[in-house]
Amino acid sequence: MTTVENAADLPVTDGISDKLVGVRRVTKVVKGGRMFGFSALVVVGDGQGKIGFGQGKAKEVPVAIQKATEAARRNMVQVQLNGTTLYHPIRSRHGASKVLLLPAAEGTGIIAGGAMRAVFEVMGVRNILAKNVGSTNPVNVVRATVKGLVNMLTPEMVARKRGKTVESLKA
Repeated sequence: MTTVENAADLPVTDGISDKLVGVRRVTKVVKGGRMFGFSALVVVGDGQGKIGFGQGKAKEVPVAIQKATEAARRNMVQVQLNGTTLYHPIRSRHGASKVLLLPAAEGTGIIAGGAMRAVFEVMGVRNILAKNVGSTNPVNVVRATVKGLVNMLTPEMVARKRGKTVESLKA
C-alpha cells in the first residue's frame, strides 16, 4: 500500500496554493465484480497569473489528491492579467461546457460558481464576472476556463499582430 504524507505537514516554500475542485468515486466492472477507486481534480496557482490543473486516480482519496496535485504542478501555464482582472471578455468551450468570462471593475470580487471560482482564486484574479453555460462537469469547466485564459490577448499582442502601437489602438 502506498504511504501518503499529510499535506498539512508539508512545508509550503514555493508560494503555490492548491484547491481541491472535486473527488469522484469511480467503478471498474471486471469479471469478478466491481473495483472501486477515486478520481480527484485539483487546481494550483501562484496568485500571480500562473495556473495549472491535474487529475489523479487511486484506490484511496489522499493518494488520488496527491497525484492530482503533482499533475497540476507539472502542467502550469502563465496567463497575463490586467491587474486583478482580464483584458477583454472571453468565450471558451471544452466538450459541452461553455464559459463566458468578463472583466470587472475593482471591488467587484469573484462572481463565478463551482469549478471556475477555484481557478480564479488560486490564479490571483480578484475581480471577474463568469458564467457557465451548458455542461457543469467540473473537469470540462476547468479545461474550458484555462483554455480561454491562455488564449486571452494583451493590448501589446493585438498591436503587434496589427502592426500598430498600443497608443494608436486606444485612440
